Amino acid sequence: MLHCRRGWTRVGWSIRLFPVRPPVGTIPGPENQPDGFVGQKGRCMDRSPRDLYLDLLVKALANLIYGPPVLDPWKDGLFRPDAQPGRDRNSPAHTMVGVLRLENVRELSQQAIDQGIPGDFIETGVWRGGCCILMRGVLAANSVRNRKIYVADSFEGLPPPKPDLFPQDAGDTLYTWRELAVPLEEVKANFRRYDLLDDQVVFVKGFFSDTLPKLDAGPFALMRLDGDMYESTYVALEHLYPKLSPGGFVIIDDYGAIEACRQAVTDYRTRTGIEATIQQLD
Repeated sequence: MLHCRRGWTRVGWSIRLFPVRPPVGTIPGPENQPDGFVGQKGRCMDRSPRDLYLDLLVKALANLIYGPPVLDPWKDGLFRPDAQPGRDRNSPAHTMVGVLRLENVRELSQQAIDQGIPGDFIETGVWRGGCCILMRGVLAANSVRNRKIYVADSFEGLPPPKPDLFPQDAGDTLYTWRELAVPLEEVKANFRRYDLLDDQVVFVKGFFSDTLPKLDAGPFALMRLDGDMYESTYVALEHLYPKLSPGGFVIIDDYGAIEACRQAVTDYRTRTGIEATIQQLD
């Protein structure tokens, strides 16, 4: 996954919030975990009520309250073939992104507020809604009432590939993964579990090629793209990035894992003349 920052010109993509991953085989202890990592111990007296609430929210979303602990935050995440029991695809967690990526969402959401970057937050491809729930929680913890969270998804799974329009997606079979299809009412129910469903949460239902071109929203301070496919990634960049505020953030979840997604980012940057360095989180 990478995240990028739109600088004060059109070509500003860069920021790093976390340290470089430790050597393979190293289990991160407090000395090499990212600042604010929820697994650190003995720090509650040093934390504000806001941070303690968000610490707990991250743990709950990742199923770390009653589920098994994360042995290695650099390799956390559901659906991994090497996931331990309780961290696999049968987990009741409300997100599959893992602790570090949740902390990334939290930190960038907080930065957008602290730095006064104007705009709402949006995620394209939300699964059970965990990252959007966290964004809403950050707004609530800061008593922010003038920003909204846009929750964009088909709520029916991924679309079949369109190789005639997007040959990079030819042969993609993610549309057959029914476990990726989480109904809208289930996602809303997950928001309710945290008392975070209100009029600051806007659901955008449908495939991105149908909904994003006509989405009447923006500017955005934070965009998180998690659409897996070339089409989903490119369409989201094409229709949302021009609405990103100067200094705003873009997170591309699948950049390091799916070649089609990475190619969509490269093609968009090439077409729009973006040359600044992008930073990888994990």
